[in-house]
Amino acid sequence: MTHDTSLLPARAGTGASGPRPPRTARRGSSVTLLAVPALVWYVLFTIGPLAAMFYISGVSWPGMLAPRSWAGWGNFRTVLSDPLFWDAARISAVQLAVVLPVMITLAFLLGYYLTLRPRGHRVLRVVLFTPALISASAKAMIAYSVLAPDGLFNGMLASGGLGSQTRAWLADTDTALACVMAIDLWNGIGFTAVLLAARLGNVPGEVYEAAELDGAGHWRRLWRIAFPVTRDYVGVVTMLQFLWIFFGSAQNVLLLTQGGPGNATTNLSFLVYNKAFVQSDLGYSQAAGVLLFLAGLLGMLAIRRVLRQNY
Repeated sequence: MTHDTSLLPARAGTGASGPRPPRTARRGSSVTLLAVPALVWYVLFTIGPLAAMFYISGVSWPGMLAPRSWAGWGNFRTVLSDPLFWDAARISAVQLAVVLPVMITLAFLLGYYLTLRPRGHRVLRVVLFTPALISASAKAMIAYSVLAPDGLFNGMLASGGLGSQTRAWLADTDTALACVMAIDLWNGIGFTAVLLAARLGNVPGEVYEAAELDGAGHWRRLWRIAFPVTRDYVGVVTMLQFLWIFFGSAQNVLLLTQGGPGNATTNLSFLVYNKAFVQSDLGYSQAAGVLLFLAGLLGMLAIRRVLRQNY
């Protein structure tokens, strides 16, 4: 005797074609679908240019409209045997060794000071953040008006009886690089301080109060409480500023010194730009760009190791 089961109610979670997928699986598929535009954007504008850089580094290409031929490792041999490349590497190393630790240390101190809410701290936050709101060309004009031979700084020296110390600061081989580094510091300290102050503001006030009752002053509270609590965020900010100094500082060199006087301010990022867009040596430029990318990657790993990042 057979029984007709077609009229029986279907079980929960099943249909005519079998069991339905779990709700979590459907939600995961939806999230993946929403991420597709971002993934496409990342592939087109990050992976694509990176792959193109590695390809062009192996090509002999003397200009955008010129015919190109495969050069293999020849561009890398040319770069590594060029004294200008090693001078640029030395200048970039000096920039990083001076600007990065000074910037992060002073920004951390300023950020901690802002969390104490001194009188006028809101205005101070705006003033510190202002350089980040000014365009690169406007900042270059401000810097030039201060450092030009007839600029503000020389005028202050002359009015203070130090006229013999005046000079063309951006055109002097002894001071040009120091001026560029000073502009980098002015550009980055305030912005970084405001970011760190936002993170330090999340440290519970009770922690500071307990430390104060135990006799800890500001210095001990700063380095024994504030820094360990915010170490990961300090690491993130340090990485961001490392990337900007290493890869983005070419804009100040381009706008203020053009790599001069001589090659006194030609760092690696400006060398890559100059070889590509001024001398039209695209193969050399991208071979130097590959070495710059690898050095930046090693620098990021070193920062993670020093600051013991958890991500």
